[in-house]
Amino acid sequence: MPERSIESRRALLRSLFDAAVAAADPAMTMPAALAQLTPPKGRTVVLGAGKAAASMAAAAEAHWPGALSGLVVTRYGHGAPTQAIEVVEASHPLPDDAGAVAARRMLAMAAELSADDLALFLISGGGSSLIGLPADGVDVEEHRALSKALLNAGADIGQMNCVRKHLSAISGGRLALAAGAAAKATLLISDVPGDEPDVIASGPTVPDPTTLADARAILTRFGIEPGPTIAARLNDPGAETPAADDPAFADAHVDVFAKPIASLRAAAEAAQTAGYTPIILGDAIEGEARECGRVMAGLALGARTHGAPLPAPCALISGGETTVTVRGGGRGGRNAEWALGFALTMAEQAGGFPLGIAAIAGDTDGVDGVEDCAAALVDETTADRARAAGVDLVARLADNDAYNAFHPLGDLVVTGPTRTNVNDFRAILVD
Repeated sequence: MPERSIESRRALLRSLFDAAVAAADPAMTMPAALAQLTPPKGRTVVLGAGKAAASMAAAAEAHWPGALSGLVVTRYGHGAPTQAIEVVEASHPLPDDAGAVAARRMLAMAAELSADDLALFLISGGGSSLIGLPADGVDVEEHRALSKALLNAGADIGQMNCVRKHLSAISGGRLALAAGAAAKATLLISDVPGDEPDVIASGPTVPDPTTLADARAILTRFGIEPGPTIAARLNDPGAETPAADDPAFADAHVDVFAKPIASLRAAAEAAQTAGYTPIILGDAIEGEARECGRVMAGLALGARTHGAPLPAPCALISGGETTVTVRGGGRGGRNAEWALGFALTMAEQAGGFPLGIAAIAGDTDGVDGVEDCAAALVDETTADRARAAGVDLVARLADNDAYNAFHPLGDLVVTGPTRTNVNDFRAILVD
């Protein structure tokens, strides 16, 4: 294959990201999941939360054989037009009053269902913050402060959600409990390593295998001292979440119909069509973002220099969810920080990028952390362009300021909300 230009390599990386996002579009992936369900004698009420909730609701309206009603909650700016299902927007990653009000309404709607009705739950990543309704007795400000402390400490999604479930009025299976004797079907888009339904959006409609003791241990591990109302909640045996033997989950239908691995495979197929041999390194890669970027840079150098793990031209593709331990005061999500770690390692080990290596790292929901970009691109010119622009990449990384490392270089990718969410996507092209 002829050597690609830098511009064509960057364009291909963006197309791989787009292919990964398209593979998780509810309009394409949800109809088959809906076809497995039987309409009830009574009503079908849709209740849902997550970054993909609005597009999932629209897909349900387009493909469900009967009438629908209900309520879903999504992130601000991630709404989509619907006819019968109400869409409410709320805050992410920290909860707000709009989400709490919507969660109370959702619990009330679930409680009105009868044995003839179907509760159709549409759940995707981000839902635990979007319906962040603290349990009775838990102080709202304490709850918000704890969420922020866990984020800044670098807690992974499983740890975050374990704590959230035990402080919530709706997560950890409690929305299913509220639906009583109604038939229950949960359709999920996974944004978590392992695709476990109880971790996606803190599992509001499925059993919880974690315990109060697990939640307390997580706070101890990160040295976080909870406020008094949270401490009381986590030490109250009556606050335990429902387990798999609870009658609320008998005969419930659960289907994770869109998973990160499917999106990685779609990108791998697109890379192969473009002339690159793809390898999927994993869909559940976790760890400190900058360190994961450094490791991936080493793999790219190995492919370029030694033909391992694959000879060039190849595409190294991966997913998962890295974390950032915040020590500085800058801006930037975990994917931009991954890209900055990658770029600096390439510059250190190879005196700048070897000709023919470029990478993209982005969040498939279109928002890297809380920023207005989805992803960051790096290539063999990154370090030189940064020096010419007076951008100190080392200083930016030390300040957790990857956004302001890449913004002056024009290397941020802005997509707007994608209305789906299968976690992070990374691709490295080695020519």
